[in-house]
Amino acid sequence: MSFFTVIIPLYNKEKYIENAIKSVLNQTFTDFELVIIDDFSSDKSATIAATFESEKVQLIYHEKNCGLSASRNTGIKKANSNYITFLDADDLWKPTFLECIFQLIQKFSEARIFATNYEEVWDAVIKNPCNGSEILPKDFTGYINFFKINIKQGIYNHGSVCFHKEVFEKVGFYNEKINFSEDLDFNIRANYNFKLAYTNSVQMRYFMQTENQLTQSSLLNKNIPDFDSYENWAKTNSDIKKYLDFERYVLGKRLKKNNDLRWKKMIETIDSRNLNWKQNVLIKMPSFVLNTVDKLKFLLLKLGIKTSTY
Repeated sequence: MSFFTVIIPLYNKEKYIENAIKSVLNQTFTDFELVIIDDFSSDKSATIAATFESEKVQLIYHEKNCGLSASRNTGIKKANSNYITFLDADDLWKPTFLECIFQLIQKFSEARIFATNYEEVWDAVIKNPCNGSEILPKDFTGYINFFKINIKQGIYNHGSVCFHKEVFEKVGFYNEKINFSEDLDFNIRANYNFKLAYTNSVQMRYFMQTENQLTQSSLLNKNIPDFDSYENWAKTNSDIKKYLDFERYVLGKRLKKNNDLRWKKMIETIDSRNLNWKQNVLIKMPSFVLNTVDKLKFLLLKLGIKTSTY
């Protein structure tokens, strides 16, 4: 049995999948199996992935397009390892990613979630995320409170995290009814029940402007997480309440920009004290102002300047 199972969900990423697979196969820690789930791609993605099949690399085909959550769930069910990690088909690992995760596992025995920091790639510009890691020492390695620190961008993303199989056994799999921000829903359940060990070492490269990138798509007709379902947990934990309100702000603002009327329900239970002044101002702005702000942010990014409302 391999120490890690690496899962790559694949859907129409023919330009990127080869490099993603190579970044896994080039790991300094080599005790892993790689499971690629082709979610009924209509381009050459599966053909390219098939050239890598071996005793170490398995390619599984969905007979219809089922979505990201279903692809991850298929991979989890096929996993033969106790430690399961993911990489999207258009992202990359640094060569020492699995080695860093292995070291976290050895050092922090009470944890069942293990994660590293990451970097963002905007076209040719590489930027550090505004994700709370900046308040930690550069060489930080240890336990962190996910809900307390994770009120900016994600302190980790789903290409820089590893879960022990006990997490899935206790909290369940990814909700296949959700097709936007399914990661958020799973992270809430996982981090409520298990400890997170984290290293501030940048071990993953997250590409922000690629085809089919959800961060660039509309939320219209998308099923989003129901943060209200976790309010009972928030009643006894102010960190969870603040985290939920922050995520309501992020999704509420996104819905408003799409002129999706669900934004009203999304933000109605936000405690304004859990947002900063910029967030409280922006959430009240009309959609055309929010979209104009986004355009300005992208213009600044092209000049190498990254701005944030966090």
